[in-house]
Amino acid sequence: MTVWEKMAVTKFHWGDPDEAQKTAEDPGGFFTRLSAGSRAAGSKAAKRPPPAMLNTNDALLLLQNFEESKRGWFWSSDAQGNLTYLSESVCRLLGKKISEIIGLPINDLFLPAPPYEDQQRTLSFVLTKQTKFDDLPLQARTPQAEIWWAVSGRAYHDKNGDFVGYRGSGTDITKQRQSAKDNSRLATYDSLTGLLNRFRMSNLLDKTLAAFAAQNRACGIMLIDLDRFKQVNDTLGHPAGDALLKQVAERLIKVVGDRDKICRLGGDEFQIILPDNDDRGALGNMAGEIIHSLSQPYFINDSRCIIGASIGVAVSPFDGHTSESLIRNADLALYAAKGSGRGRFRFYSHELLQAAEDRRALEDDLRDALTKGEIHLAYQPVINAASNIVTGFEALIRWNHPERGPIPPSLFIPIAEDTELIGSLGAWALNQACQDAAKWPSRLKVAVNVSTVQFADHQLPKIVEKALADSGLASDRLELEITESVFLRESPNTNAMFAALKKIGVRLALDDFGTGYSALAYLKDAPFDKIKIDQSFIKGATEPASRNSAIIAAIVALAEALGMETTAEGVETLDQLALIRKLNVSHIQGYVYSKPVSNTVLWENCHDRDWQIEPSGPAKQRGNRLSMYRKVSAIHENHSYPIVIRNLSVSGALIEGILNVPIGTRFVIDFGEGQLALASVCRSHEHRQGIQFEDPLVSDGNGGLCTSRRVSPYMLAAAHTPLQNVSPGYYVTADGSLQPTGLPAFTTVNDWKPA
Repeated sequence: MTVWEKMAVTKFHWGDPDEAQKTAEDPGGFFTRLSAGSRAAGSKAAKRPPPAMLNTNDALLLLQNFEESKRGWFWSSDAQGNLTYLSESVCRLLGKKISEIIGLPINDLFLPAPPYEDQQRTLSFVLTKQTKFDDLPLQARTPQAEIWWAVSGRAYHDKNGDFVGYRGSGTDITKQRQSAKDNSRLATYDSLTGLLNRFRMSNLLDKTLAAFAAQNRACGIMLIDLDRFKQVNDTLGHPAGDALLKQVAERLIKVVGDRDKICRLGGDEFQIILPDNDDRGALGNMAGEIIHSLSQPYFINDSRCIIGASIGVAVSPFDGHTSESLIRNADLALYAAKGSGRGRFRFYSHELLQAAEDRRALEDDLRDALTKGEIHLAYQPVINAASNIVTGFEALIRWNHPERGPIPPSLFIPIAEDTELIGSLGAWALNQACQDAAKWPSRLKVAVNVSTVQFADHQLPKIVEKALADSGLASDRLELEITESVFLRESPNTNAMFAALKKIGVRLALDDFGTGYSALAYLKDAPFDKIKIDQSFIKGATEPASRNSAIIAAIVALAEALGMETTAEGVETLDQLALIRKLNVSHIQGYVYSKPVSNTVLWENCHDRDWQIEPSGPAKQRGNRLSMYRKVSAIHENHSYPIVIRNLSVSGALIEGILNVPIGTRFVIDFGEGQLALASVCRSHEHRQGIQFEDPLVSDGNGGLCTSRRVSPYMLAAAHTPLQNVSPGYYVTADGSLQPTGLPAFTTVNDWKPA
């Protein structure tokens, strides 16, 4: 019997091997049955004309043509799963000769199943069952292209019923597999950025939280919203917006380091999942890095544009146990971040629910604040650094709410920008500043801030001209402070606005220079008279190893080369002042000279003489201390004492409310919501103590401070601290089963009475 005849027997006869041997010896009978199909019973079948006979050579040629067409291939194995036959076309794809293949385990032809595949349908598993299998998807172990086959097999047995091996076939399903993969990607990945889509992220977050809940593990999420993205879409078009989103995705991947943790929710919103991360110091650092990265310039179709980002952060289980509650709270934090000035991050806290309501109320009140006379201007002196003489003032908008008192500009200015009230508010400030300054001595200038929204209004030059004409103020005494954000994209309108303002004769100052939008190219063309150095450079300039002084020196040198003045903002300490003078900054603003003053105080000091102010303040910069009146608890042994924090810094705080506490006493300060900080008393006088934290606090993204991690009260119980001493927050307090023992170690001020 020839080789092809043996192959024919192997390929076409799936029954008893003895019967196969008989068929090989009588090929006419075998191929007659092959071509005739199944046997027919009855007299009608006997009367049919005999079917066409298919001889052995024709059958072998048909078999060979089928294999060479690459629409399918054949294989066989022995009882141990070692190959006894394989089509030559498959051998060529595998890059091997037949002699190298025969005798190898059939499993060697295929790669292991990916982890997401059904593990019950592996080839090893089905071969051990010694039964037939059909269309098992397997990836070929090929040296180059990815190839998938649907493999089928039939077990065959000898006359004693013993398993002898398998015979089977395979077909190429690479195209179908790729199509299914593409469809799956479309269903679970964002088609524009290649990031996870909302559906895939929702499933991932649900599964992660469910698994982590049983293991007491934390999971953080960030919601990111791009600032000023709509402006790019409106000015450059949607194709440019799409290109920008792709670049945003690339920057996010670079910061986060894992593409499969990032999702594009839709539009300009993104979400990041961060399993096993509840360290708010690390989360805050990542959020800050993301904001910095996304705020750097983009280049789209030869156009330069700049956007920003705001981020809300929430962490399970502290801020929610389900994906719905966690996302809702992260969204509240995002809303708060955008409301407090954009380009910021916020952690969720229970206070944000009330803050959202307060913001809506403030928005309603702000609409009537001007007509009710609640808005006024304060003026901060601008000092000549060499002579300490006041040369002008910056006009600052202040809002004195009838019920809530002074409202910080950082709170109501973003509200005004979002509600389109900034135009009327800015026009009022410009008119009022010009009216006031017209009555000052002619040597004094007035600076007025112009928002990005105002700068984009083509009516701005007319508004400025009218304010000057109505007040009689000379144009060269008015200085308009413009932030770098006006350079979101290079536009003829921007240059035209600069030209129109300079034609009026006003001075132009570049405000907050160095805060993320800086580009030397526009300094070359924009007609600025002054650069204002942002206070973020000033605050860290005197710290050891700080590079801020080198940056300030470079800005001063650049300004001098371009014929511009410089003003350092936010100078508060004498060592900062000494450095600023050494670096040849021409003008200074800051509390080291004066806080903002009313127009009345200004007039009293300037109307008949130069106002020379001697600097005063702390000798050196120290960690920022936030003045406050915040009620918290101090836990000592088995007792909780109500206290008030008067000021707070990263490293410590001033507290009051407990009498005569020895230095070295250790407290757990309970800030609420699981924020517990271990502290030691370093200073003590009557009912006031200075405390130092064992672990430094971290930024909460909104100018405040918080603990890096939050602690479950049940961990405190394990350390013999009664649960009822801990304030309620995200957790449920104890039911009273644990009671304090012993007497309090200290007396609170409320209980104390002088002898």
